[in-house]
Amino acid sequence: MKAIVMTGLGGPEVIEYVERPDPVPGPDEVLVEVAVAGVNFMDIGVRQGMAWNETPNPKILGVEGAGKVVAVGEEVDDLRLGQRVAWIYVPGSYAEKIVAPASAFVPLPDEIDDRTAASVMMQGLTASHFGTDFYPVRPGDIALVHAAAGGVGLLLTQIIKLRGGHVIGRVSSSDKIAAAKEAGADHVIVDTEGQFVEEAVRLSGGDGVHVVYDGSGPKTFQGSLDALRRSGTFCWYGPVLGGPGPLDIMSLPKSIKIGYAVVFDHIHTPELLRARSAQLFEWIIEGRLKVRVGGEYPLAHAVKAQVDMESRATTGKLLLVP
Repeated sequence: MKAIVMTGLGGPEVIEYVERPDPVPGPDEVLVEVAVAGVNFMDIGVRQGMAWNETPNPKILGVEGAGKVVAVGEEVDDLRLGQRVAWIYVPGSYAEKIVAPASAFVPLPDEIDDRTAASVMMQGLTASHFGTDFYPVRPGDIALVHAAAGGVGLLLTQIIKLRGGHVIGRVSSSDKIAAAKEAGADHVIVDTEGQFVEEAVRLSGGDGVHVVYDGSGPKTFQGSLDALRRSGTFCWYGPVLGGPGPLDIMSLPKSIKIGYAVVFDHIHTPELLRARSAQLFEWIIEGRLKVRVGGEYPLAHAVKAQVDMESRATTGKLLLVP
C-alpha cells in the first residue's frame, strides 16, 4: 500500500510518499481501506516533535478518516466486511489501509458520505466538546470564537447557535468573513495583531463575553482574558502554536475560569465516541450542521496540504484522497 511517512523531525521536507506492506488485523482488530483521510494541526505537531516521540521514524502520519472494512480479526462481532466506518485518533491514517481495534471505529449511516465523515470526526468532535461539555453553551450566552472560518471554528459556531448562543467570530482576513457569517456568526472581527478586545467587548454590550474559545496561540491570550466578563470561561486549545507560558493563578482577573480543552476527554470510552459521533451525524442529516471542505488533495500531495494548513490561508476542512 501507499502511505505518507515522516522520516524525522522538521518541516515538510521530512515527509515522504512510500510503499508499505499491507497491515494485517489481529484479534479484536479490523483492516479498513481508507477512502478519505483528514488533515489536522495535530499532524503538523507530530512532525515537529510535539507528540508520538516514543514511536520510531519513519512512521505513518495522520489520525482521522473514513473508509470500508475489508478484513476482520478473530473475536470481532460488531463490525462486518464492507461496512463503512470513520475514526479519530487512529495513528497511521495517511495511508491506503489502516488497522486498529474495532472499538476505535464508528459505523457510518448511509446518509453520511465518506468526505463528510472524514471532515467531521476530529474537528466536529472537538467543537462538540467545547460547546456541549467543556462549557455547555446556554441560550443567550455570547461566545468569542477565534479562527471562526477554520474547520473547528465553523462547526463550533454552528453548535453554539444550535444551543441558542450568540457568536462573535474573529478571522484573519476579510475574505473569510463570508464563511464565518454563513456558519451563523452574528458579528465578525477581522484581526491579525490581537487587537480585537475593544470591539468584542462593545459587541457583547459592554460587559464582555461569557466564553472565549481560543486556539490561536500566545498572541491572543491576553486579549482573550480581557474580552471576558466577570466569571467568564476561557477555553484554551491547540498545542501546535504554543502555550502562554507560566500563569500566576492569583493574577487571573474577574473571577474567570480557565482550562485546557482536550477532545479525548469528550470521547474517552468507545461508547462515548459512538454516541457523540452519532449526535454529529444526526445534526448533519437534519441539515442543522453543515460541513465545509476547504480542499482535497491526492494522498501523494500531503506536503502541499500541510503547507496550506500552516499558512492559515484556508477555510474549512482539508482532506487527502488515496
